[in-house]
Amino acid sequence: MASRVRLKAKGKTTKGSKASKEQLATQLFKKWSTWAVKKAKVITHYGFIPLVIIIGMNSEPKPQLSQLLSPV
Repeated sequence: MASRVRLKAKGKTTKGSKASKEQLATQLFKKWSTWAVKKAKVITHYGFIPLVIIIGMNSEPKPQLSQLLSPV
């Protein structure tokens, strides 16, 4: 089951006018770009340190987890 996202334009718009279509496209772009940036910030926040640990565990020579987490 796929969920569909519907965004409705606020305010009065007249059908067929080029300016209103451009304005709607601009608003949609702003909403989607804001949504994407918020999601990217959350993913980066929670995924950066685990990514560094995984990359460190796969390097040569293979360190133990305690060696990766110690500051020295």
